[in-house]
Formats: sequence, structure tokens, C-alpha cells
Amino acid sequence: MATFIIEGGHQLKGSIQPQGAKNEALQILCAVLLTPETVTIHNIPDIIDVNKLISLLEKLGVKINKIGAGSYTFKADEVNMKYLESAEFKEDGKGLRGSIMIVGPLLARFGKGYIPKPGGDKIGRRRLDTHFEGFINLGAKFRYNREDHFYGVEADRLKGAYMLLDEASVTGTANIVMAAVLAEGTTTIYNAACEPYLQQLCKMLNRMGAKISGVGSNMLTIEGVDTLGGTEHKMLPDMIEIGSWIGLAAMTKSELTIKNVSWDDLGQIPDVFRKLGITIERKGEDIYIPAHKDGYEIQNYIDGSILTVADAPWPGFTPDLLSIVLVIATQARGAVLVHQKMFESRLFFVDKLIDMGAKIILCDPHRATVIGHDFKSSLKATTMTSPDIRAGVSLLIAALSAKGSSTIHNIEQIDRGYERIDERLRAIGAKITRVN
Repeated sequence: MATFIIEGGHQLKGSIQPQGAKNEALQILCAVLLTPETVTIHNIPDIIDVNKLISLLEKLGVKINKIGAGSYTFKADEVNMKYLESAEFKEDGKGLRGSIMIVGPLLARFGKGYIPKPGGDKIGRRRLDTHFEGFINLGAKFRYNREDHFYGVEADRLKGAYMLLDEASVTGTANIVMAAVLAEGTTTIYNAACEPYLQQLCKMLNRMGAKISGVGSNMLTIEGVDTLGGTEHKMLPDMIEIGSWIGLAAMTKSELTIKNVSWDDLGQIPDVFRKLGITIERKGEDIYIPAHKDGYEIQNYIDGSILTVADAPWPGFTPDLLSIVLVIATQARGAVLVHQKMFESRLFFVDKLIDMGAKIILCDPHRATVIGHDFKSSLKATTMTSPDIRAGVSLLIAALSAKGSSTIHNIEQIDRGYERIDERLRAIGAKITRVN
């Protein structure tokens, strides 16, 4: 187990380049299974979760060649379906939630797909019903082995269908889309997720020969085709990392430039941070954040009531950034209610911030009220353990703002989603050391 030692209370300065998007990578990498031809992908983040998925694809028989930093070619012309029934796969698949998205492509192309109950962050229930109900709608037969939590779907040839998803699940929509592109006939998916990363997947599939319309809306229409070909694809910058660096700049009163953020794909993110009082300037495709020497003030609603920041399916605010919002608010002028609707355990890390001196009232598993210090008292350095990716980065930001030396254990959780984070933070002046 690795640990970060952080000496906080220092201003940072410079520019930082966001990595490729983790959540996009997990979808795009699974899509290479849909064709025997070569798929070239650029801007792949070098993080644990993505590397686990690349390793899983390799064990499935996909020929993988690294052609540069973050760039790979994939050729799935000799897929080893027997691996899916091995004890090794049952162990490999459990360690990564994104592994669920290999099922749709395998089902579409080979008529069957299996997966053990996948792992990932411990942030509450993350059900898989949407995925499998979609496959069943397309004509697949579903089975589940309760003893070893092993799921399976099988079909000779999928057939297009109309479906109304019970939730706008991003991974569920991606999985169903990847299954439907090779199905016979037309598939209509209503209440589909429409996040930029899902739009990226659909655009890539269309370049491969798929016929998907309605991209960017909550209704997708897919005309099935017989085969897909190869393509080349570059992933978007990671919007969650961009939001993390905005929070870091505010909490450390630092002047930072976040490079090449793809502004048009950020949705409400800049506006939500502006409501928290943070100055965000657009300079081309970069975000410039000046040093907030006088702090920042949370805006109330026009009737004077307290601001609420809540997550919602796109184009609503992403749940992955609510942990960052919560940390930022601890040093703001004013108060905010953070409402985490989608995961019931994601706010439980606030006890660590309270130990650091933050004024937070955990109302229930989904809501927390934060009363900001306005930098009149800094957070206190402490020792803590990272519970998941996003909470881990939030605690790291808190530690970088706190005076004194903090220790964060279980940083493998942070490494799952952030590429060489300690090296990149040191490059802008952070005092952070990795200890194995």
C-alpha cells in the first residue's frame, strides 16, 4: 500500500494539462471488440483502471501495440472466447467496474458475453439491471449464477427493439448501443444518457460504419449493420480532472492555467464553480484561474436562500465533482447545500474533513451543508485514508491547503483515476511525496 506525504499551505503556480478522459476510455476500449480491423486510439490515460482493462483485452486475445505516449493500436481479429469461462477471468473481471462494457460488444459479435460482478468504488449500490434489461430487449437470454456472482447473456443474432431505459445510465447506454450496432433491424433507446463521452463513443462507432442518429440527445436510433471496420479516435480531456484542478487553484489561492480543456464539452461545470465564487476565465481552449487572494464568496439564490449544488444526468452537473465542490466550500464565504442524489455512500468521507476543522453538517447519506471558513482559519493537517477516487482527490486538495504535514493512505484509489498525480502536482510547486 502506498502513501502520500503532503506539506500543505503553499501557493502553486503554472499550467497543467488534463489527462484523457477515464470514463470515455473505458467505453472506447471495449468498442475495439466490435471489429476484426485495427482501431487506433490516442490520449489514453495511464491510470490503473484503464491499464487493467487493456490487460483484460490482451488476455481476450486482442493484439495491442503501444505506438506512443497514450496512443495504442488494437486488433481483435482472434478473440479467445474461452478466456471468459476461465477462473482467471472471474478474478480479473471483478477488479474493475468498467469490465461490464465488454459484454455488449462480445454479445453483438460473438453471440455471448459473460462477466463476474464487477468492482470499483465503494460508493453505494450501482446496479446492472439497465445493462441486462437492454440486452434482453434485444433478444438475449440472461442467466446469473448466484454462488459466484457470474452474469451471462447469449443470443444467436440480436434483433432491434424499442426500449425506454429506467435510468439514464451512461455505462448502460454505452453497453446497449455497442450491442445494438450489429443487431438486425432498428433499435430505439429512449431516456439514453447523452454525456460527451457517450457522444464520443457514438461518433467513433459511426466512423466504423455504424448508423446511429440522435447523438447528443436522450433518444438514440440505431440501424443495425452486418460488420464494422477500423478507425482512429482521440479522447477528450477528463472533465473530472479539470474540475479537480479548478478546486485545487481555489483552495490554495493559486494562479493556474488548465490547458486544452475542450470548453464546449464542459457543460455546466464552469458555471457551477462560478456560483461558488471562483473566477474562471476562458483563454482560447484554456481555463485561467487567478490567485484568489481575497477568497471567494458563494452566491445565494436571487431570493436570498442558500445555494444548492446537486448532481443530475447530463447536461446536469456530474456527480463525480460533488466531492470537489464540498471541499471548495469549506473555505468559501457563505454556505452551500451539497445534494448527492445518485450514490448513497459518496458523502461519508466528510468525517475526515470535519477532523481537519471543516464546518460540515451531514444531513443524511445524500445531503451535506457546508459553512465556509473564508480562510479565517485553515484546515488542520491530519492522517487519513482514501475511500474512493473522487473522495481521495478531494482529501488531497484539502491537505494541500492545510498548514502542516498530512498523510493519505490507500492512494491506489487515487491512482485508479489520476495519471502520475504527484509528479504533475510537483511540477506546479506542490510539496507531495509518494512513499511505498
